Amino acid sequence: MTFGEWQQLRPESAAREVRRRAEAHLTPAQRKTAIAVLMDETVLAAAFAAAPPGSSLRGVPYLLKDMFDVAGLPTFGGSSFLPEVRPAPGRDSGIVRDLGTVGAVMAGKTQLFEFAWGLTGENAHYGDCEHPRFPGRTSGGSSSGSAAAVAAEVVPFAIGTDTGGSIRVPAAFCGIFGYRGVPGDEWITDAVQLAPSFDTVGWFTRSASDMRHVVGAFVGLRYNERTPNGCYLEMPGLDPEVATACREAAAELSRPADASTQAELLAKFAPAAETYGVLAGLESWKIHRKWAEKYRARYGPLLQDRLDRARGISQAQVAAVEPSYEAIRLTWTKFFLTYDYLIMPASPFPALEKADCTQANRLRMMALTTPASLGALPVLTIPVPLPSGMSTGLQVVLNHPQSPVLSWVLDVCRQSSA
Repeated sequence: MTFGEWQQLRPESAAREVRRRAEAHLTPAQRKTAIAVLMDETVLAAAFAAAPPGSSLRGVPYLLKDMFDVAGLPTFGGSSFLPEVRPAPGRDSGIVRDLGTVGAVMAGKTQLFEFAWGLTGENAHYGDCEHPRFPGRTSGGSSSGSAAAVAAEVVPFAIGTDTGGSIRVPAAFCGIFGYRGVPGDEWITDAVQLAPSFDTVGWFTRSASDMRHVVGAFVGLRYNERTPNGCYLEMPGLDPEVATACREAAAELSRPADASTQAELLAKFAPAAETYGVLAGLESWKIHRKWAEKYRARYGPLLQDRLDRARGISQAQVAAVEPSYEAIRLTWTKFFLTYDYLIMPASPFPALEKADCTQANRLRMMALTTPASLGALPVLTIPVPLPSGMSTGLQVVLNHPQSPVLSWVLDVCRQSSA
């Protein structure tokens, strides 16, 4: 169902349809690992009825990653203990209030990788979030439940967060659109933090048309009469079928980067995963160190390992990566003097099986996602189907959230799917 089709339903019918879809489109096990809270049908119907008439997203339901507060509901952040160490939410997060102003209806909250500190859909407390169409494979993370719910057509859009790729990877794995904003905006400041210098808010939709609606309502769409100038950067380390599919999909939007540009970008981006790991890891440790000892047994094994590594980050390590951090940011500045956008693969492989959710594959994903994270840049992820029936994605990296490239790319995507 499109946004428009949801808006044609009466409040009681819309509330019933949300719950019906959750039960029909996800197995009981999938619901447990994807959805943290689904609002009662009566409460939902009242929320649909209260949506402001004429508002841009009136009557469109969404699910919210459980990193944001909703008054009266606990915020767990994928953990087992967060409500015990954090005050109970007294009011809704800013993004929830603003979504309500434009008429969107919060239907519930979604599960995630514990504290949003990972790119797979694993969670030791609530179970691993599977891809809704490929059981045994991950939805990607950390915004796992939000991506799975949109891919399964439970709701037409869902809110996520992206620090090092947590919207881009699940969008690619689940074959849907994803939008990542920029660090420091008003919507991310009252979310549960992971690494504040890199945390961003964003969302998923199934179609380019629906993505246009959300971006138009919250970011604003700008247009430019000239065709934007961009290029495609083919990255190393991709599975062969992914490399071919991304190259062919990117050809509809841009030409390949010339040899000089490709060489410079690859050289400057090469240390991105390591650089991000040190800088974001140190910020994450500063947030978790007040809980790390007392609640160690309440963290899952993956988080215990990440905490141990983050605890050991030294100032010498930080000093060692600072030059590459500055070089990456300068490279982006230089790139956008000539180009309007850069296209990169969003994942090096399709959705992973549990046994393949390894540190080595995590680093392969981060090699693709962390250059934009370090540049503090907005990114639109568009789905790319694979011959296997699974999917990957393309990152369209922009220099500003209101870049005219955004509307242009979504128009191209709409036309190609028509």
